[in-house]
Amino acid sequence: MNKRSSRSIPTSLAVAVLLALGGNAAAQDATTAPPAGSPQEGAAKAKRLDAVVVTGTRAGNRTVSSSLTPIDVISDDMLKQTGTIDLSQALARAIPSLNFPFASASDTFAFQRPFQLRGLSPDQVLVLVNGKRWHSGALLLSLGQIGQGSQGIDLNTIPMSAIDHIEVLRDGASAQYGSDALSGVINIILKKGAQGGDVQFSGGQYSAGDGRQWQGSANFGVPLGGDRGWLRLTAEKSNQSPSNRAGVDRRPGFTQLGQKFHFGAVSFQNQNLLLNTQYDVTPGVQFYAFGHYGRRVGEPRGFFRYGIDTPSPNNPLIGQVYPDGFLPKEHGVSIDRSLVAGLRGTANGWHWDVSANYGGNRVFYSTLNTTNYALLNDFGSSPTGFHDGTLTATQQTLDVDISKELHVGWLPNPVTLSFGAQWLRQAYKVEAGELGSYYVGTSGVRGGAQGFAGWGPQDAMSVARHDLAEYVQLETNLTDRLSTSVAARHEDYSDFGTTTSGALSARFDFSDTFALRGSVSTGFRAPTLGQQHYSETTSAYSGPGNSLGLPPGIYLRGLVPVDNPMAVLLGSEPLKPEKSRNYTLGAVWNPTDALNLSLDVYQITVSDRIALSSTLSTSTPAVKDYLAAHGVANLQYSGIAYFTNAGDVRSQGVDWVSSYRSDFAGGGTLTSTLSATYNKNKVTGVRPNPAVLDSLGALFQRLNRSATKGLLADSAPRSKVILTETYTAGRWAFTGSATRYGRITEYGSTSYLDDQVYPHKWLVDLAVSYNLDDWTFTLGGDNVFNTYPARTREDSDNDGVFPYSSSSPFGFQGAFVYGKVMYHW
Repeated sequence: MNKRSSRSIPTSLAVAVLLALGGNAAAQDATTAPPAGSPQEGAAKAKRLDAVVVTGTRAGNRTVSSSLTPIDVISDDMLKQTGTIDLSQALARAIPSLNFPFASASDTFAFQRPFQLRGLSPDQVLVLVNGKRWHSGALLLSLGQIGQGSQGIDLNTIPMSAIDHIEVLRDGASAQYGSDALSGVINIILKKGAQGGDVQFSGGQYSAGDGRQWQGSANFGVPLGGDRGWLRLTAEKSNQSPSNRAGVDRRPGFTQLGQKFHFGAVSFQNQNLLLNTQYDVTPGVQFYAFGHYGRRVGEPRGFFRYGIDTPSPNNPLIGQVYPDGFLPKEHGVSIDRSLVAGLRGTANGWHWDVSANYGGNRVFYSTLNTTNYALLNDFGSSPTGFHDGTLTATQQTLDVDISKELHVGWLPNPVTLSFGAQWLRQAYKVEAGELGSYYVGTSGVRGGAQGFAGWGPQDAMSVARHDLAEYVQLETNLTDRLSTSVAARHEDYSDFGTTTSGALSARFDFSDTFALRGSVSTGFRAPTLGQQHYSETTSAYSGPGNSLGLPPGIYLRGLVPVDNPMAVLLGSEPLKPEKSRNYTLGAVWNPTDALNLSLDVYQITVSDRIALSSTLSTSTPAVKDYLAAHGVANLQYSGIAYFTNAGDVRSQGVDWVSSYRSDFAGGGTLTSTLSATYNKNKVTGVRPNPAVLDSLGALFQRLNRSATKGLLADSAPRSKVILTETYTAGRWAFTGSATRYGRITEYGSTSYLDDQVYPHKWLVDLAVSYNLDDWTFTLGGDNVFNTYPARTREDSDNDGVFPYSSSSPFGFQGAFVYGKVMYHW
């Protein structure tokens, strides 16, 4: 069991702070109320207006404070309070229950970084844009880090300058939206209208002198047909230079070579273009559309291959090409395209919306500054760069949504009836790379491009599936104090069959300031096409005592689909969809207009959780003989892994959100927010190890200890606290944020003796802005105290070259200093 000294949110601290704030609020209400009819009074009233939300509800009058389920509204100003140019990172700094670890030097992990909500997998949260399902990425994350095995959505494809606000529903919502919404929903609402715009430029770098980044963006609107419509355009371009925190190999004979590995921020160039438009066709019919094009070029690094000038060169053949060794460079070009278009209107009180949605991600992957040892051995030469292959993921949807407020005689309030249907088609395609990228030969010399082996003909495939769903939702206030909602959704997938999800939510307002709310729901997640059909070959380092039963070194590992003959022989089975049950109970308290508090406890259970198995060795004599006896010989891998329905996972936690606003009589406003989360995940049941694996020896566990204790459960900080203060006075604005990341544990694969606990850390961000007419100038620093996570133990840091854990929730880059300039109209 993972025992922790700080097992709960520092509730006493939170209560003390908020009681103090409440006292100040009462005093201020009594002494500094603005004069009646003054502009200050109007502004104060405007500040108390509650934002109407559209996520999780189809009623037109639900607000944040009156919602039946916990929901956060993150404004565009909140997203810009730090120096980051990543949307996922900006969200993680605003929402405690969202985790966005820094994945470095990790192939596709560094290229498309995963995020977690409430400690669950990245593909167990649904992402919407303007209420429409966003497409997933084509990359499937296969290495042993947070998000392993997921094929999630890359939030960073959406330009922050196009966003008006984001609604984060922290509750299961499969009954409303379908697959993937097990832990919640992130709904990104785009800016709209013809008025206003801005041009921004930001730049900064880490205090260590590297990792320089810059971003330029423009967002503006133009009218269409007079006042009948508008078109809004956002263009954004950014550049991230690499940083490096790798250490020096401390082994004798290697130290004098200096820093050879790369361990830090990856080089990226991003371009994004987003259009959002609306036009009134008739007084009762409206056309709308939004489209996006994005291009990202990234270059993650592999492991350094030592040359002939060391006691143990990586391979004797290396001297023919790189006598001094080499650092493979992966080069990826990711293209995102999406288009949503629809008509909506109102007829006889019925609100209708018909839309079509296309989205896709295409990734061209290459390995540069590399070689293929099998080619060198068999032909005496090898290219130093290869095209590895192309991955494509697409989706198309057709949606029909209808709603109306019905007046039922025996009910005091109208009932919002919503129903509709969705047709969804998903496709996935892998195109093989050039021959040299995957060539392995028959000599036994390790083949494939060093760093990242290409996809070969055996990996190439093109698959598709479709789904037809129908839903219905009823929502009403049964009394002036009791609000309820009930929803059901039926799905029929062409590849795994039918499923039905349901949700029941209720809220009781004991007074105008205090309410209890709760929900019960079921959910599901269909295995992605990548999880069912994807395969790849990875060149990865295996340390001492590895599960391959081989000496430490770099070996080829294969990820194979569940119907692969080798996987079937080693215990694979067809995948089933994940099923979930969500329970949430919360309280909302608004003792004054200035102070808002909410507390929600929850439990999510996921059965048949899909996970990537441990790497199963194909190198021991017993396995070789067993596979050969069943017709599988000439193995190109040292080990394989496949996807499996691992077992059952339970996530329990509590979320606290509070805010207080002070308006000072002499001018100036102080906004304080304190939010926190505590989450505990546990694998409550594991499917039995296949009998065939038990017969092959103790090393052969389909899911090892690090998977069941860590990657499937306890991989994110159990606690996270964010305290933010924003003070505005005249032309000046000051923002300070302190974030406490709880301790994390990395689990050994076989024994608790290999576990390492990383203690909690506080990070502080500061920024100051000055407004001059239509200009805003900002100077800030993230992690101003240059805080780093604890260093990895010497027996786990790859001889000193990887001194920090990639599971660190805030990375290991140190302080970041930045400046911003914005012109707005």
